[in-house]
Amino acid sequence: MVSITNRRSTMILYSDSSRPIGHAVRIVLAEKDINAEVNFIEDNNRPEALNELNPYNSILTLVDRDLVLYDAQIIMEYLDERFPHPPLMPVDPVNRASNRQLRYRVMYDLYAAATELESDDEIVVANARKVLYDNLTAIAPAFTQMPYFMSEEYSLVDCCMAPLMLRLNEYDIKLPMSGNPLKEYADRLFERAAFKTSLSMLEQEYSTA
Repeated sequence: MVSITNRRSTMILYSDSSRPIGHAVRIVLAEKDINAEVNFIEDNNRPEALNELNPYNSILTLVDRDLVLYDAQIIMEYLDERFPHPPLMPVDPVNRASNRQLRYRVMYDLYAAATELESDDEIVVANARKVLYDNLTAIAPAFTQMPYFMSEEYSLVDCCMAPLMLRLNEYDIKLPMSGNPLKEYADRLFERAAFKTSLSMLEQEYSTA
């Protein structure tokens, strides 16, 4: 058990310590400076309380008083709306929709492939690694134009990208020279105080690899 502590109302987040999706939510908690009790749970050691809270048998779950949320994107937007400073989504509807669309693509293209890397099938793993490599290489040039993901401002999209970038060594993905803008982007994310606060003990090992 670990706490991201400060002076706002206490929440409970159930998260595993290794997968990027839970890490993304923990980054939002840290960026918002929210007082949250973070319970790290492993698949083979799920508490009965969590089984009662989450009908989908997944680990990632946020409990805030009587509210229970278990979808990462809903959790992240809820935290951004309930604790509006600093804002992690644009104010105007067009840019908010664009932000949601980018996060959808990150989840659909990158997170889905990262999940397949856990497969026991070597062909599935090889294909997933290629999908990640190809997608990351393709988007790298965009980071020569703006410091964050298609934006001048840090946002929820970057909260989703940071865990993936941290895990590239674990995923055995080596970006080419053309990926240098993406590596520089990752370094900017890793330098943020909230990113460092969000790390589990296992993720701290990733960051020093």
